[in-house]
Amino acid sequence: MKIDHAQGKYYLHKDQPTPPSYWLASTPQTNYPALEEDITVDVAVIGGGMAGISTAYLLAKEGLKVVILEEGRILEGTTAHTTAKLTSQHGLIYAKLQQQRGPETAKLYAEANQTAIEFVAKLVEEEKIDCDFSRQPAYIYTQDESYLVKIQEELNAAKESGIDAHYASKLDLPFEVKGALRFDEQAQFHPRKYLLALAQKFEKLGGRIFEHSKAVDVREEGPYLVYTAQGKKVKADYVILASHYPFHILPGLYPLRIYQEREYALVIKAKEQFPGGMYINAEDPPRSLRGLPTPEGERILIVGEKHRTGHGVNLTEHYQNLMKFALENFTVEEFSYHWSTQDCVTLDDIPYIGQSSQDRPNLYVATGFRKWGMTHSTVAALLIRDQIIKGHSPWQEVYAPSREITLDTALTFVSNTSQIVFDMLAGKLMRGDKEYNLKPGEGVIANIDGKRAGVYMDQEHKLHKVDTTCTHMGCELEWNDAELSWDCPCHGSRFDVDGNPIAGPALKPLKSLE
Repeated sequence: MKIDHAQGKYYLHKDQPTPPSYWLASTPQTNYPALEEDITVDVAVIGGGMAGISTAYLLAKEGLKVVILEEGRILEGTTAHTTAKLTSQHGLIYAKLQQQRGPETAKLYAEANQTAIEFVAKLVEEEKIDCDFSRQPAYIYTQDESYLVKIQEELNAAKESGIDAHYASKLDLPFEVKGALRFDEQAQFHPRKYLLALAQKFEKLGGRIFEHSKAVDVREEGPYLVYTAQGKKVKADYVILASHYPFHILPGLYPLRIYQEREYALVIKAKEQFPGGMYINAEDPPRSLRGLPTPEGERILIVGEKHRTGHGVNLTEHYQNLMKFALENFTVEEFSYHWSTQDCVTLDDIPYIGQSSQDRPNLYVATGFRKWGMTHSTVAALLIRDQIIKGHSPWQEVYAPSREITLDTALTFVSNTSQIVFDMLAGKLMRGDKEYNLKPGEGVIANIDGKRAGVYMDQEHKLHKVDTTCTHMGCELEWNDAELSWDCPCHGSRFDVDGNPIAGPALKPLKSLE
């Protein structure tokens, strides 16, 4: 990513691989072994992100024998591509919660997230974890006069829910705002530094971590049998699905109750000093800002744009929009990093945390964090720990995956299902062109022998051809030119140019057409 100051141009180099996120670039790669034998444990945690590691750590502290299964390397998925805010400020959520589910639910939601922040703060202090943890206020602001009423409603709802919230008419940002809402005593940190330390502490408690050990099935009940792609089995009394998107269709019908969104991030070096605090706007398109301490000095992390996975064309435009925003508001000296992320969103914007369904005891799920995964991953760990050890959590009704459907949720369910059906049918009808003229770094939907196919040309002018039918539920994939991947518009699975899955729920690779 470069900027031409003389010409005032900003652009991405498509012929260069996407750099890792700052969180990945600034920490060492892990090297845990793969599972090579059948084992028996108390708890099997599927997924080595923040939710999985945090939950495993807490259960190991309770004396349980716990294992983590990760399909790749731990902490390289959504956790490594986060904004890394620890906050109860999740957009305009509290007024919505009060309206749709009542004031008590809003209070419990606030309590859960505030407790999560304080848990991380206490653990960092007691264990002396060096993870750039700092207390920061969190702001939601608007540049649109029409949103001031919503900001005021959110302020009232947040205060009634127990949040230390205040109104601000001005902010120390390089652009004017119409008004803002401030939450005090929130925090930011370096997620991989924090969680790599937590993984080590988990091991000292007797826990085991296995990388390159993809879980592909969960069978039986009491105990469960977790099968890996390599044919190994883990026998466990409790299973926790913390793999971002549950790979099980049943129980829970998650493909109909979750959709996935993509978002984009830039790290810039600016001449101006960042004022401190964490900021996000109330309106679309989203714009989030926070300071980023690095060994080379402070940088600014800008996150924004969003779209449903597998939707849209010319996705590099989203990076361009963020770059334009940065250049309009800061004296940019360097674009240091850029990356994208993917988040699961539930029908009512509240995560699914707890027992996956009423008919599968001791099978737990943590998903649908809607871009607020750092705080909600910790909520998930505390909630599931309490359910397993104590039999109950005070927050379980708020987050119950099997909670009652409200009218608003039902309408969203119908809309989401209709979108999935449309995407599936539209993809089946589009066959692509028989003739295509690609340049290195480009991909296209093509027609090969009457079948829909994905074709990508690499830097050596080699063509990579795959069947574009998603191996999850048969939807047709779309080309992502920003990340050089094949993305599913129905459920958000993503595959690399050779057809290997890089984001679930799909577990199997695409068929090669070489």
